[in-house]
Amino acid sequence: MNANLYEALAGGFPDDRTRIAIEVPGGRRFSFAALDEASGRIARLLLDLGVKRGERVMAQLEKSPEAVFLYLAALRIGAIFVPLNPAYLEAELGAFIADAEPAVIVGRPPSEAMLGKLACGAKVLTLGQDAGGSLIERSDGLAPAPPIAEVDADEIAAIVYTSGTTGRSKGAMLSHGNLLSNAATLHRIWGWRNGDVLLHALPIYHVHGLFIALHCALLNGSRMIFLPRFDEREVIAQLPRASVFMGVPTFYTRLLAEPEFGPQACANMRLFIAGSAPLLPETFVQFEARSGHRILERYGMTEAGMITSNPLDGIRKPGSVGPPLPDVAVRVAGEDGRALAQGEVGVLEIAGPNVFKGYWRMAEKTAEEFREDGYFITGDLARIDTDGAIAIVGRVTDMIVCGGLNVYPKEIEAVIDGLEGVGESAVFGLPHADFGEAVAAIVTPERAGGELDEARIIAGVKARLAGFKVPKRVFVVDALPRNPMGKVQKKALRERYRDTFKG
Repeated sequence: MNANLYEALAGGFPDDRTRIAIEVPGGRRFSFAALDEASGRIARLLLDLGVKRGERVMAQLEKSPEAVFLYLAALRIGAIFVPLNPAYLEAELGAFIADAEPAVIVGRPPSEAMLGKLACGAKVLTLGQDAGGSLIERSDGLAPAPPIAEVDADEIAAIVYTSGTTGRSKGAMLSHGNLLSNAATLHRIWGWRNGDVLLHALPIYHVHGLFIALHCALLNGSRMIFLPRFDEREVIAQLPRASVFMGVPTFYTRLLAEPEFGPQACANMRLFIAGSAPLLPETFVQFEARSGHRILERYGMTEAGMITSNPLDGIRKPGSVGPPLPDVAVRVAGEDGRALAQGEVGVLEIAGPNVFKGYWRMAEKTAEEFREDGYFITGDLARIDTDGAIAIVGRVTDMIVCGGLNVYPKEIEAVIDGLEGVGESAVFGLPHADFGEAVAAIVTPERAGGELDEARIIAGVKARLAGFKVPKRVFVVDALPRNPMGKVQKKALRERYRDTFKG
C-alpha cells in the first residue's frame, strides 16, 4: 500500500472536483481539479530538473496558493520539502542551504541573484505572491507528473527547522506516516464535517499553517479562504463565510481589540482553535464573552505536530491544553526519566505515530532527545491534572533557579496578567550575585497609553505568591518581543536586561 501523504490527502477531495479548494478574497480561485493539475505540472518540472526521491526541495516564499502547490508537488514525487521563513536573511539562508543541500531552491523573484550565489549547485526557481516567477512560467503547459511516487510510511516528507533560539537550528525530519497520522486524528477529533470552510490566516512555512490547517482541510475536501497574512479587519469580514478558524493567541487578542468583532461576525462559526503559544486565560474568557465561542486550545511542536487537544465536546479549561491525542502517550518525568506523580511538575515526554524520525544529520542530538524506551523529551515543563488534562508550565530553558529554588515563569505570569491594567507579561531570570538568578518581569499596559507602576505590580505578586517568586524588577514596554508564531522571545529579553543586577 502506498503511504504517500498526497495520495491520502487526494482521497479526501470531493467527488465533484470542480468545487473550490482555495480562494484568495477578491482574487483567484482554484478548484480541487485545478489544485491537482497545478501540483502535477510542478511535480513534472521538478522531475525534469532531475529531482530524485529523497532529495530536498527548499522554499522561502510568501504565502500563496502556488506555494501550496509546490509543497504538494514535492510530496507527489517523494522529494523532501523544506519550508523556510521569508524573514531569514542571507547569512541564515546560507546556513540552511549548506545543511539541507537541496536539489532545488524556490525563492521570491527579488532574491534570485542572492540565492544563486548561495545555491551550492542547487537549481534556483522563483515564485512571487502574485504567481509571477520562473516556477509557474516553466511548469505551465507541462503534462502532469506520472502516478504518485510509492513511498513507505517512514520515508521523510518534510524537514522543518526549529527556531534555533538556543544555538544551531535543528532540522526535524517528519515522515509521510507522521504527518498523515496526525492529520487523520485531528480531522476526526475536531469533528470536521461536510460543508466546513476554513479561514486560513496562518503562515505556511510552519507546522501550524502548512500541516495542521492545510491537511485537515484537504482531507475533508473543504474550501479554504486563503488570506495572504493575518489582518484583523479582513478576518472579521470573512468570518461569516467560514466555519473553522485556527490562530495563534495574538490573532485572538487583536480580534478582541476591534470594536466590530462580536456574535454577528461569528454566527456561522463552528470552531475556533488556538495554538503555537500559550493562550492567556483572560483571553479565553474575554473571547467567549464577546463571541459566544469557547476557544479550543491545543498543544504541539515542530517535532510532533499536535500532541494534546481540549475536547470538541466537553469542558475546555482555560490554561489547559487538554488530554493527549488518542494515539499519543505522554508522561511527566524528572531529569532521570523517572515518571512523576500526578500533579507534579516535570518534563513532558511523548511517544506516538506523530513523533518525528530525528534531526537531520544530527544523530548524536537525536539520541540525546529520546529515552531508551522511545519517548521523546519535549523540553516543556508540564503537569498532568487529576482529570488527565495537561498544563504547560514553561520550558526547561525558561525555568529560573533562584537561591536554589525552582521558579516556573508561567505561574507568576498568570498572577501578573490578572492585575488591573496589565495587558500581558513575560517572566524570566537574570544573573544575580546572591541568588544565582533573580526573577524579572516585563509587562504591557492593557490599553495603549495606559500607565503601570512597578511597585504596585511587585506588591500584587507578593500578596499572592511566596517571596522567592516575586519579581525583583518589572519593566514596562509597549509590546512583548515575539517570533512570527506569537511565541515570546525570552532569550532576547534576557540579553537585553542581563546587566540589571550588576554592580
